[in-house]
Amino acid sequence: MRAFEPGAEVSSRRGVPSARRSQSRRGSAAVEFAVCLPVIVLLIFGSIEASAFIFLKQTLNVAGYEAVREACKSGGTSTEAMARAEAILGSRRVADYDVRFPAGDITMIPRGEPVVCEVSAPTQSNSPLAGQFVKNRTLTARVVMLKE
Repeated sequence: MRAFEPGAEVSSRRGVPSARRSQSRRGSAAVEFAVCLPVIVLLIFGSIEASAFIFLKQTLNVAGYEAVREACKSGGTSTEAMARAEAILGSRRVADYDVRFPAGDITMIPRGEPVVCEVSAPTQSNSPLAGQFVKNRTLTARVVMLKE
């Protein structure tokens, strides 16, 4: 029977015994796993860290917005505004934060003038996984709103 005739069997072994072929396939799978696993783990943990930093930055923005909104109300004080920001930061478990109003006492700011609030927190103490392995940076959110 010729190789290209209908019904002819095609062999893919080419003289390699079946047991040796399956061992070499298992060995190559183990090598591929050993090479790919660290890359996959690094991507997963890197994604978690990046998400945590995005969450931290967004939390700082929200806390700054709420603080400056409280400060811009008629009769709003720095104490009330800082308490509002601290409540948000505490509920989202942000550590070592700093809330400040660069202009000082906001009760002295006239109506129609901008009120500025800056909220900052370090990345190292707010990192879920690699806090001790990454360089410590301080994320800062600055929010400006006109006083009512």
